[in-house]
Amino acid sequence: MKIHALVLCGLCAGLALPALAADKAVERGRYLISISGCNDCHTPHYMENDGATPEAQWLTGSPVGFSGPWGTTYPSNLRLLAQSMSEDQWLARARSPMRPPMPTPSLRAMTDADLRAIYQYIRSLGAKGDMAPAYVPPGQKIGTPYFEFVPKNLPKQARAEQR
Repeated sequence: MKIHALVLCGLCAGLALPALAADKAVERGRYLISISGCNDCHTPHYMENDGATPEAQWLTGSPVGFSGPWGTTYPSNLRLLAQSMSEDQWLARARSPMRPPMPTPSLRAMTDADLRAIYQYIRSLGAKGDMAPAYVPPGQKIGTPYFEFVPKNLPKQARAEQR
């Protein structure tokens, strides 16, 4: 009887280990989201609230765009995005070039384990919210609020270099 109990305990412990690893990855993903500035753009009113936005509202995207020479981009609803793709698709997207102001170099610097942890955390939040507005090419009418990312008052040399 003791042997059966030990075998049963060993099996239960073996089943619990993957769950513990998944929990650690989710917690690591939450930490990375918190320190990497993801909420600054991808969570409505996060910066205005000094980070006091409830976690239940995190990463739902924003209808406020960022406009510059590249056109106008919008912070994606990462919760809907992560629900629509596999972990490998997430890694491929994170490694792909993106329009500003997305910090593509920062994503490329992250390890696969970090990006997987972020994916697992976002997936753990579940789907919520609406898709962000579509990209607006340069010169097209912007129908939403937006921040303008165009340098002003540049010295003459910098203006010449931009042309």
